[in-house]
Amino acid sequence: MERVVAACDGASKGNPGPAGWAWVIAGAEEIPDRWESGPLGTATNNVAELTALERLLTAVDPSVPMEIRMDSQYAMKAVTTWLPGWKRKGWKTAAGKPVANQELVERIDALLDGRSVEFRYVPAHQVDGDRLNDFADRAASHAALVQKPAGSEYDSPEPPPAPDVATSGGGRSGGGRSGGGRSGGAARGRSSSGPALQPTASPRQRGSGGSRTSSRTIKAKFPGRCVCGRSYAAGESIAKNAQGWGHPECRPA
Repeated sequence: MERVVAACDGASKGNPGPAGWAWVIAGAEEIPDRWESGPLGTATNNVAELTALERLLTAVDPSVPMEIRMDSQYAMKAVTTWLPGWKRKGWKTAAGKPVANQELVERIDALLDGRSVEFRYVPAHQVDGDRLNDFADRAASHAALVQKPAGSEYDSPEPPPAPDVATSGGGRSGGGRSGGGRSGGAARGRSSSGPALQPTASPRQRGSGGSRTSSRTIKAKFPGRCVCGRSYAAGESIAKNAQGWGHPECRPA
């Protein structure tokens, strides 16, 4: 059976704070085909990341092989690298403390049982980063902000640009994000690292209200939507504004 390529992500605006989750499944040429996002009320980023993975696994037939792309080292290692040791120790960490988010991890463990899943780590918030991870990130961030469900089953449009993407070094300026380095082996399927992608390193200047903007334009690798509501095409010149990337003319003076 043909393998499904998917991505999932969680967001928390405050960590803990208003949180949301999202997943996306790709069609031909890795174009988003089916997606869903939802609110979590107040939760941590780790809970949001694990929930996104749980909802994705629930949405896909267990007999279908999967590649799951994630930018959370914590969520990925929790259900692959660390899980066997936690079980042996009676759900205790190496320091003898109770495992955080145990119920979520146990549900994911059950959903992974007997499935063929390859986990792939992809760096977050890169100008030319993984398009499926970017889609899931935007959807999760929007769900955290508006606290409403969305997705293809709701006939929702593509999620808007996340307000906290593309900070220098690939970091996040909003809700917390766990993990950082590349992942190791996995207990379920395989865990692999994506290609090394360069973070945005354009000069920064302070715009109105102290928001970070860029004085440089780049060519968009993927189509997207500007904060003004209009779309831009792949290859079109875009610039950093206070809420992501968009038309140069929409950048604050």
